Amino acid sequence: MTILEDIRGPRDLKALTEEEIRRLAVQIREFLVHAVARTGGHLGPNLGVVELTIALHRAFESPADRILCDTGHQSYVHKLLTGRQDFSKLRGKGGLSGYPSREESEHDVIENSHASTVLGWADGLAKANQVLGRTDHVVAVIGDGALTGGMSWEALNNIAAAKDRPLIIVVNDNERSYGPTIGGLANHLATLRTTDGYERFLSWGKGVLQHTPVVGQPLYESLHGAKKGFKEAFAPQGMFEDLGLKYVGPIDGHDHAAVESALRRAKRFHGPVLVHCLTEKGRGYAAAELDEADRFHTVGAMDPLTCEPLAPSNGPSWTSVFGEEIAKIGAERPDVAAITAAMLHPVGLTRFAQEFPDRVWDVGIAEQHAAVSAAGLATGGLHPVVAVYATFLNRAFDQLLMDVALHRCGVTFVLDRAGVTGVDGASHNGMWDMSILQVVPGLRIAAPRDAVQLRAQLREAVDVDDAPTVLRFPKESVGPAIGAIDRVGGMDVLHRSEHAEVLLVCVGAMAPVCLQAADLLTGRGIGCTVVDPRWVKPVDEQLAPLASRHRLVAVVEDNSRSGGVGSAVGQSLRDAGVDVPLRTYGIPGQFLAHAKRGEVLADIGLTPVEIAGHISATLATKEASLVKETGQ
Repeated sequence: MTILEDIRGPRDLKALTEEEIRRLAVQIREFLVHAVARTGGHLGPNLGVVELTIALHRAFESPADRILCDTGHQSYVHKLLTGRQDFSKLRGKGGLSGYPSREESEHDVIENSHASTVLGWADGLAKANQVLGRTDHVVAVIGDGALTGGMSWEALNNIAAAKDRPLIIVVNDNERSYGPTIGGLANHLATLRTTDGYERFLSWGKGVLQHTPVVGQPLYESLHGAKKGFKEAFAPQGMFEDLGLKYVGPIDGHDHAAVESALRRAKRFHGPVLVHCLTEKGRGYAAAELDEADRFHTVGAMDPLTCEPLAPSNGPSWTSVFGEEIAKIGAERPDVAAITAAMLHPVGLTRFAQEFPDRVWDVGIAEQHAAVSAAGLATGGLHPVVAVYATFLNRAFDQLLMDVALHRCGVTFVLDRAGVTGVDGASHNGMWDMSILQVVPGLRIAAPRDAVQLRAQLREAVDVDDAPTVLRFPKESVGPAIGAIDRVGGMDVLHRSEHAEVLLVCVGAMAPVCLQAADLLTGRGIGCTVVDPRWVKPVDEQLAPLASRHRLVAVVEDNSRSGGVGSAVGQSLRDAGVDVPLRTYGIPGQFLAHAKRGEVLADIGLTPVEIAGHISATLATKEASLVKETGQ
């Protein structure tokens, strides 16, 4: 057996020698490369935290000591060291989550996959320890990218206020979130990393003092944790200490002995301590180290030797279609600009950034700032396009409402990964946007059904300059184009049966599901009309008259059923005095477990067979009720 296979929990790490720890680190990286290559997942971030995670579990006593990770995609090594080594179904149905999961282990405290929240959690846990008289430690591991989020600094402001409350903050500084970390904080950390005098001093201390008999190691540790007045001569770490945080570092995050020593020193300090560790994303895997874009942040199933994908491409992705079209629009309109929150490449802005570098801004993990800055850009005469994941727009709701919509700013929000995303689990499903945004006055929401509509509706969105617009689309590949056979108001008619009884309102990517459901219903003698509203907010004025000519209206959306498009359609029908029964098919009010998108949709009943069956049963029940009432 390998050393890794012998690890069943953190206690098994305690007796390992330095040589065994080095071998364990090599084995963990080999395991990660081959395991993640089979399933896909977050590879680069985990390769970078191997020694750091080993040191954390040697220095502290999890789960009594609370080790929190921001963001949670760096938790694979933690899972391996806490007894979870079956990665065969990683991020798959019934397998391990790609993030910390309370259901999996007592060692997972928070299911954190939205960045910049861990310091707030740590502050609360440390306060609870103090009130209840507990002496357990709280350790918050935060990536340098997550420090660009405003919530991190709100938490730091509170953490630093209590100088007698123990709390250890470990900054995993790899200069990246998805791509390189940007902003003033990144520049400050870069200064700490690259100050030559300090680096030479650390190198000398490590290479000479540690080999000096008897006094060398204690002297090195003392100098490594020296007071600000001494260290200021070597590195400007004063920003953190001026906040009231004891600063230790920078430390080579791949030197497990140095990291463990620093953590043990921090553990003895009776107040907030920041331990600054320098790591390399993708460490130990040549292909990742050479990837300048994102160091293999996330990979699909692939050959670990060639890095070629194992699954064939099913065509262009929604993201790539958006990326091509926004670049074309940028060439035509010099007033169009782009903003993203630490996700330039994942949201498809790579080409736009290459062609128009002066009109694109990556604001870091700061969605609230992105929205307010966009309002300023719009007021200044530009039309900003803010591209984020749908689930992350939740963070910027107040700014979208009060800064963008209230001021009638022409800002387009492009929401990638809308609806069920699947393998990234509960936190990444974009299932709330069409519910949350219903209450924003003047805002318009477009849900394209295919690539043709995505291109067209993106152009329609950026043509609106007196109100915010939203364009949302799912993850994965775009299906074939779906042509319209007619137009009613602003709605596309996709299917019409003679003597149609059911009006199916399909929202965006659910169009193929509705068309297949209509075919099944037609085969049962139930005629259908299928319409794509294109713009789902506001509800088209012609929908109510169209609905009045049917026995049943069904809305199918990949959004929460609570307050979504179905609810808006129902309100519209009531306002128009149309008393036609309405059924909404969408995502139930629950957090969805990780699995492939198709598996999740099947589990929640968003399939043609389930929808057609339910509609058939509803009509049959209505027919039976009518017969009973009339006696015919």
